[in-house]
Amino acid sequence: MSVTEMDAVQNQAPPFKRTEPKKYINDSHMVGVFEILQSLRKNEVLCDIKLKTDDGTIVFGHKVVLVSASPYFHKMLTSFYESDTAGLVHISELDSTALQLLVNYIYTGEIVVTEENVKVLLAAANILLLDYVKSACAEFLLSQMDPSNCLSIKSFANLHDCIELLSSSEAYIKKKFLEVVKYEEFLSLSSVEVIKLISCDDIYVPKEEKVYECVINWVKHELGCRKDFFPELMENVRLSLTSKQYLLEKVVDEPLLKNSPKCKDYVNEALHFHLLKSVHPFTNPQTIWSKPRQFGDLREVILVSCWTESTKKGSIYWYDPATNIVQRALDMRKGCKPVCLALIADKFVFAVGSNTLNSRSVQMLDLSSQSSCWVHLDDMINGRKNLGVGAIDNCLYAVGGFDGSSSLNSVEVFDVSVQEWRMVSGMSCKRSRFGVGVLNNHLYAVGGHDSSSKQILRSVECYDPNLDTWTLVAEMSICRYNFGIGVIDGVMYVVGGHDGLKTCKSVEAYILADKVWTTIPDMHVARHCHGVFTLHGLLYVMGGVDDDKTVLDSVEMYNPFTNTWKIMESKFKYMNLINAGIVVNEQPHFKTDY
Repeated sequence: MSVTEMDAVQNQAPPFKRTEPKKYINDSHMVGVFEILQSLRKNEVLCDIKLKTDDGTIVFGHKVVLVSASPYFHKMLTSFYESDTAGLVHISELDSTALQLLVNYIYTGEIVVTEENVKVLLAAANILLLDYVKSACAEFLLSQMDPSNCLSIKSFANLHDCIELLSSSEAYIKKKFLEVVKYEEFLSLSSVEVIKLISCDDIYVPKEEKVYECVINWVKHELGCRKDFFPELMENVRLSLTSKQYLLEKVVDEPLLKNSPKCKDYVNEALHFHLLKSVHPFTNPQTIWSKPRQFGDLREVILVSCWTESTKKGSIYWYDPATNIVQRALDMRKGCKPVCLALIADKFVFAVGSNTLNSRSVQMLDLSSQSSCWVHLDDMINGRKNLGVGAIDNCLYAVGGFDGSSSLNSVEVFDVSVQEWRMVSGMSCKRSRFGVGVLNNHLYAVGGHDSSSKQILRSVECYDPNLDTWTLVAEMSICRYNFGIGVIDGVMYVVGGHDGLKTCKSVEAYILADKVWTTIPDMHVARHCHGVFTLHGLLYVMGGVDDDKTVLDSVEMYNPFTNTWKIMESKFKYMNLINAGIVVNEQPHFKTDY
């Protein structure tokens, strides 16, 4: 077609409407360009730079491509010195295989990372400032991390400024400490590195005995040249956290300790701490040698007291509703059936009273202690079965109960600071098998049974510890006893129980702001003598018995936001009666598989 003919066709075309310019992008354009550039490089066509490594390997490339992809090459090749060369550049600090892979990556955007090349590749990528490859190698190393290699990966990450890999490996080492110390890498650490590791507050070591043992193993691995480091290492072992029995059987006669005056002081300090704790069980750690390790971020879980009728044995279990996992923590002495559990200062668990032995009995479990045993405290002033217990600040209140002949209205308090029981003002009503809730630092005694009048109660009264007075407040809608109580965000929930005729599945809530009771939806299962716990804004109901005296193993959860109940899969099928429980921070040194 001639020019004249083309002009004629254009003149005949209809005019375009006015519109904004439109941008078109060819997504395959850059790929095609780099495919050509890669082909040219492989065939050494138009290449204007040769990179030579120490072993004589030469890698060809185009300056403009290398400069555009790597800040290292950009600085090298745009400087006066390098731009004036004849095109041959010596790269002395890079492995030749890694350099070839990285130049290939610059042209293709692809990199293959293997167990064999990952370390040299990461080191080279760090020098050439190829962040994507460096991150890919770090991700690969992280995926290959295990207790046998994590220490070397951490050291490698630190050497090459891989901040995320360094942080991840440090966290892994702390979490897997008990496994890490079994491998050769740990035995090959320097004394400085061992000290840095065992001095951490958050290494995951349920028993401090394991820290002591790993130090002994490290020193004896090369005893001749390492024994001089022993005192400095032992300074970071928290001997006071080991059990007294372990100290006497495994530590005091260790020759390495006996031959070091400084180490003998550490042993004496630990023995003194145990003596002090035996006299004053609420002693708080004052030195690094008696400060519990923190185990990182601990989850809140439910500490549940269960009773097995066939064996007449009480046990304590951890229950995590988030995972629905149950694990046995420790057993109580045979025949001990605690009525109530309470928590003070987030770490002292109190088991108060007993329905089978001494009803004045009080035991304490220190969650921060690794000895995992109950300590007997002074008995209550009065014997109390079926009592209520509440904790406010550092005080434990034992309320009401049954003394063997009649229900009680008396109340006594155990002050942790003086470790003594004393009587306070009594309730207006005698109550046993009732509930105690704590709202706004006040005790609420709810419902229950008065054996003297043979009445089931629906009255509620409130105790102000500052004034030492009880005041009647709004009554529940029905009478009930043997129910459970839980408190969430200023609302006290009374769940189930028995009204004298039948077991209840009804639930009502006392709203502190309004000072009134309101009903909420019923549970799925009627139950009494059950446990009620609140965790993360949810209400959990466990166990109990029904009208046929059948022991229940079901668990129900109430969500206040949706105002609904949900039956959860039970993990308590072999535990019989769940009669008490509290919410605490998970403590790994108590846990055993269930």
